[in-house]
Amino acid sequence: MAEVDLQVGGRSYVIACRDGGEDHLRTLAQHVNRKAEEARAAVGGMNEVRQMLFAALLLADEFAEQAAAVPTAPVGTEIAAALSKLAFRLEGVADALEGGTVNA
Repeated sequence: MAEVDLQVGGRSYVIACRDGGEDHLRTLAQHVNRKAEEARAAVGGMNEVRQMLFAALLLADEFAEQAAAVPTAPVGTEIAAALSKLAFRLEGVADALEGGTVNA
């Protein structure tokens, strides 16, 4: 099992992954980091949890747009709907964290 040091949202994370998956994981982390920075620049002054939530929403939106561009991808549409539902739940968790209570 390999370990990869990733930089996302201004923080460093050491993540374990399968041997040989390090480059792929770094590429994914770079994409998430770009979206986190995009979220921070667009809204500014948000806490880390909310910044990661907005990054996830931006990624889900990007995925939904790509899925919509492929007319014969009903599975992609289902995944986009699931991601949208997850984003809604994450918003609730972020609100709860900001309020000091978590019931997720």
